[in-house]
Amino acid sequence: MNKSELVEKLSEIGKMTKKKAEDVVDLIFNSMIEAMQNGDRIEIRGFGSFVVKDYGSYTGRNPRTGQSIEVKPKKLPFFKVGKELRERVDEKPATPVAVQPVASKDQKPTP
Repeated sequence: MNKSELVEKLSEIGKMTKKKAEDVVDLIFNSMIEAMQNGDRIEIRGFGSFVVKDYGSYTGRNPRTGQSIEVKPKKLPFFKVGKELRERVDEKPATPVAVQPVASKDQKPTP
């Protein structure tokens, strides 16, 4: 699934325009990126967690020339899958997830 497919699915389930669904997806992704840039850990119970790992500088080797190069320190995002997601992915056959649409503030809740 890519971002546009996620937006499409959200617009169908949430009964909202594609533009609004795209704004929601962008808001979530941008909030997660901002949190990781600040060094925060993101934990979504039943899904997994995102952390930022620090990697120090080291001497590497250019594969084309064999010349030694200094690799700068960097931070990389790392995802650790949660137990529930790991178990559900491993199930055979996959159990469909029942998703309840979320009412927006301009919609009336359905009984």
